[in-house]
Amino acid sequence: MRSQFLALSFAIKQTYRVEVSVVNPKSFRNIAKANITRKETQALSKVFVLDTNKQPLNPIHSGRARMLLSQGKAAVFRRYPFTVILNKEVVNPKVESLRVKIDPGAKTTGLALVNDSTGEVVWAAQLQHRGFQIRDALTSRRQLRRSRRNRKTRYRKPRFLNRTRPEGWLPPSLNSRVANILTWVNRLSSISQITAISQELVRFDTQQMEDAEISGIGYQQGTLFGYEIREFLLEKWNRTCAYCGAKDKPLEIEHINARSKGGSNRISNLCLACTSCNQKKGNQDIKDFLKGKPDLLKCILSQAKRPLADTAAVNATRWNLYYNLKKTGLPVEVGTGGRTKYNRTIRGLDKTHYWDAACVGASTPEQLITSEVKPLLIAAKGHGTRQQCRTDKFGFPSRYCKRTKFHKGFQTGDIVKAVVTSGKKIGTYVGRLATRATGSFNISTTDGLVQGISHKYCLPLHKKDGYSYIQ
Repeated sequence: MRSQFLALSFAIKQTYRVEVSVVNPKSFRNIAKANITRKETQALSKVFVLDTNKQPLNPIHSGRARMLLSQGKAAVFRRYPFTVILNKEVVNPKVESLRVKIDPGAKTTGLALVNDSTGEVVWAAQLQHRGFQIRDALTSRRQLRRSRRNRKTRYRKPRFLNRTRPEGWLPPSLNSRVANILTWVNRLSSISQITAISQELVRFDTQQMEDAEISGIGYQQGTLFGYEIREFLLEKWNRTCAYCGAKDKPLEIEHINARSKGGSNRISNLCLACTSCNQKKGNQDIKDFLKGKPDLLKCILSQAKRPLADTAAVNATRWNLYYNLKKTGLPVEVGTGGRTKYNRTIRGLDKTHYWDAACVGASTPEQLITSEVKPLLIAAKGHGTRQQCRTDKFGFPSRYCKRTKFHKGFQTGDIVKAVVTSGKKIGTYVGRLATRATGSFNISTTDGLVQGISHKYCLPLHKKDGYSYIQ
């Protein structure tokens, strides 16, 4: 019975060397060795634990997990997030309930697991989306297809109304954001006891709370009008002075084209400036004020007209995400951006995506224990492409892709550890793999790309799952 549930068999040595014997041939193609060092486990937050039946238990300290591994009582089940599996069944365990908290964003989403009863942040991560990459790829594909269609089917009648979209359809670039979050909610549910979900859904709006009937210009220019603009401008201009680049200074809202000369209050005419720059510019025309800095002038004008793509992406996906989270069967609490900022400020936490996630909703404990939290940085990379050929910059085929995905037991996207003992590239490299049929691979590490690493030196740490990780 035990062999049906253990995903990894092992032999523990005193040097914390774990021999991982692969059981599932569909996801793992060879037998490899993975080194679990004291330094690696110390760089972790709480470690997730499963019993032999894959039943979630309470997360434990990394030191205790290291002890279980060294004593042969557990094996490494998954590297990211780090999870161990016991070699025995735990009957009627007392498992504490956890709440997964989500702070959705257009580019990056914050995730956190919080124990509501103790206030402990068990695990935190920030998830980087690839929605804008998908949008650019779809644009490129559309251009190539249009060119080919004009060349080969110029006499065919256009067919634009022969496709129907299901209810709740989202473009692929937006749907990927929702899918990424749901994927990680399901993964965390499989390795921990999650009983509730909190999601940041809308902005803080006390004006409508005070007067539910307010509408029109009274709603647009009321109590929160200045608050919303300031928060948006801080994000848009990266909390720096647009003219001198100063940071950590009081910033004021500056009209690029002065009101006295016909400038409006539109977002595209507003930027941030420190007090000295604001007074120095006065009501001058920005072209006269930056006459000697043409590059800075061009940068400010382009930044001011930047579309609200991030805001539109969040607004288009937030309700879709909410309805999908409701389908999990867990109670979903929604919070506002104003409450999140308030909770984070009074608890003295830094402005990061994962701390924002920990502070989402009214359920946030009065005191959050964050002393041993080391966030996991996750980046969505996708699962490759189905293109049969690569094209040059003109859209013509330049080379063809092989149908074989596995080379020497590896595939592109695997996270490996390469210990090179000879040659010009002696050293240890950990990162995401790009394979070649020749067996000479490339490894993307945190320090950059390392090319030409032989497959003989590569040890698999984490099989391809569409994401890259930095602990």
